[in-house]
Amino acid sequence: MAELLSDYGLFLLKTATIVGAIVTVLASLATISRRAAVHEGLEVESLNRKYRTLARNLRRVILGKGEWKAAAKAEKAKEKLTAKARERRPRGFVIDFKGDLRASAVASLREEISAILEVARDDDQVIVRLENAGGLVHEHGLGASQLARIRDRGIPLIVCVDKVAASGGYLMACVANRIVAAPFAVLGSIGVIAQLPNFNRMLEGHGIDWEMVTAGEYKRNVTMFGKNTDADRARLKAQLEDVHELFKAAVATFRPGLDLARVATGEHWYGTRALELGLADELQTSDQLLTGLAAERDLYRVSYKVRRPFRQRLLVTLDDALARLDAAAWRRGLESRLPR
Repeated sequence: MAELLSDYGLFLLKTATIVGAIVTVLASLATISRRAAVHEGLEVESLNRKYRTLARNLRRVILGKGEWKAAAKAEKAKEKLTAKARERRPRGFVIDFKGDLRASAVASLREEISAILEVARDDDQVIVRLENAGGLVHEHGLGASQLARIRDRGIPLIVCVDKVAASGGYLMACVANRIVAAPFAVLGSIGVIAQLPNFNRMLEGHGIDWEMVTAGEYKRNVTMFGKNTDADRARLKAQLEDVHELFKAAVATFRPGLDLARVATGEHWYGTRALELGLADELQTSDQLLTGLAAERDLYRVSYKVRRPFRQRLLVTLDDALARLDAAAWRRGLESRLPR
């Protein structure tokens, strides 16, 4: 008994030390966060001007003095003609969406789309550069609903996937009129998963009971600390199957030509295979697409900065860390299957 009390005391001391360190770190981060607060508001960048500036800076270095002067004069004349025709040129509005488990960027996405819909004309386009490996169902469902506002207005929506649009990320991507993917981008994973540890045996081994009282037969199914039954697992499985059916129905609404029996298995594919299966419409990077569009459209990158409370930013940071761990584990599993 004395040994148990001694071990328990050491455990409490270690716990208090760890908690104290965490509190200190969080307090420091809160102070830094208050000093470096992000101002909320809309930012707009002309991508045509950005591309011209990059090319001009390169030409300035590689061309001789005479060639540079001639090129600069020609560019200036071209810019004057472009400025006169600008009111008649169609436009493209570019949105960057980088997802996490909680799809926290939806807060910015809704504001960006609202601003664009106020000024967009029928011949304009919206291009979303999407990087999203999925996460919570309702959060990513809201993201898909925000993108659907663009289609509902009859404005063409293009989603570009350079790296990944999987699970909830593909739920958002499939809303597009056209999906453009890089050859090795990851698409698909039309499935649903729930996983959690169970500490019941450990608690029982230490003589600790876990009590959970609910009102409503199905208020809670599987639990992390109580004893799970086959009926609990079956009920959770049924819920996941229901969500999967909703997922498939949403994909079928926007991409009716897909063979869902083939692609809605939870598997993912690289861009080339995704194109063959109908998960994507075209193979090229977002850079290729945008530089091509810049010849015929005025492109504007639209970004809305949301000022979030420190607690929310911390949760997003933790989600990002978990997502990176999950992605690292996924990559290790993938690399183990690649030939060496």
